[in-house]
Amino acid sequence: MKKTINTNEEVATVAPNKRVLSGVVTSNKMTDTIVVSVQQYVKVPKYKKYVTKNKKYKAHDAGNTKNIGDKVEIVECRPISKDKHFKVI
Repeated sequence: MKKTINTNEEVATVAPNKRVLSGVVTSNKMTDTIVVSVQQYVKVPKYKKYVTKNKKYKAHDAGNTKNIGDKVEIVECRPISKDKHFKVI
């Protein structure tokens, strides 16, 4: 079953086995690439406490349309470069 994601520009369908992450753009200085910081709220089993984990992903943004501070959703795709395997939806 495919997921349907509504955005302002278009309606995108995502395959069920692809990860969809949401985060904030932290850098847009590269050509057609943005860096997205994704926060996750996870429980540490040993201490039984919840902590916030941050991870940065490089995502393909054709035409450099996103700016720093924008909230975006990224979806997993085929490898585009050495460490870029997400694209903006």
